[in-house]
Amino acid sequence: MAVNASAVSFKDATAVKAVDSHTYEIELQGDWAIGTVPHGGYVTSCFLRVAHTHFSTTLFKQNQPDAMTLHLEFPRRTEVGTATFIVKDVKLGRQLSMIHISLVQHGREAVIGYFNHTNLAAETGVSFPTQWQLNPEPYPVDLAKLARGEDSLWAEQKAMPFSNFRKASNRVRFFFPSQGQKVRSLSDQWLRFRNGEKFTNESLGYVADMFPQIVESFKAEEDPYAIKQNVVSDPKTGEKSWAKFWYPTVVLNLDVKKSLPKEGVDWLFVRTQSKLIQRGRLDLEVIVMDAEGDVVALSHHSVLVLGAERNTAARTRAKSDTKL
Repeated sequence: MAVNASAVSFKDATAVKAVDSHTYEIELQGDWAIGTVPHGGYVTSCFLRVAHTHFSTTLFKQNQPDAMTLHLEFPRRTEVGTATFIVKDVKLGRQLSMIHISLVQHGREAVIGYFNHTNLAAETGVSFPTQWQLNPEPYPVDLAKLARGEDSLWAEQKAMPFSNFRKASNRVRFFFPSQGQKVRSLSDQWLRFRNGEKFTNESLGYVADMFPQIVESFKAEEDPYAIKQNVVSDPKTGEKSWAKFWYPTVVLNLDVKKSLPKEGVDWLFVRTQSKLIQRGRLDLEVIVMDAEGDVVALSHHSVLVLGAERNTAARTRAKSDTKL
């Protein structure tokens, strides 16, 4: 698939408009969607932008600009177009403050979230080295060589499977181990924005939900994302005949461990792993690290595995309608 060079940037796709002190709007963009549904990680980043805006304006006296944790529930499909974010101040404290945010479209809550905000730069308290490390250990990388396409252990997968359907995946460049993933149930990758934008803390929602789909490696009995694959091979569809699913997020949690520089960073490492894939549902553990090897964020997802046709099915406006 030819990448749309004129696609809306991440900054513009998450631009916040204040309606009043506790109400905000964002225009959800089709370039950042999976099928007809805005990508869950992109929506998460929209929440992060709203929360940051709220603490930078209405709650600026709290001096708590940084999201420390978030918990999102996705009861309904979102859609491209105007999304209204309604904020409720739950508890305002000196060290930590909690807010509740609802994403509303057509008069219905589509996504519901709780955020704990703090000032990461001002955190104090005990710190101990735990000696934790990734297992299995990822392949070493030279990011300068990788940027030039010269790292022997990592390479860019320039043709991602199903990119016509998963448009949001076209917004970043994916770099995978040249020899393939070490374990089928996990995926390691280095990411950078395709248009040269840099990753900030507000983009962690998107990063924590942008990875190869592990289910497809099991379904196809090979890794459709592997560098060795000639992904675009079918002259009629432009894609191989691997199973195409939609993976709607039911619950997403994010725990931010480190504040990225305000100017952002070019590269982030992401490890995604599933412990159990069973009866159309899977868990995902996501670890985001920076170029220095520091843990930036931890994320856990509960995800459904549905046919892609469920994504594009006609929508109803009944009050009881859900993504299920």
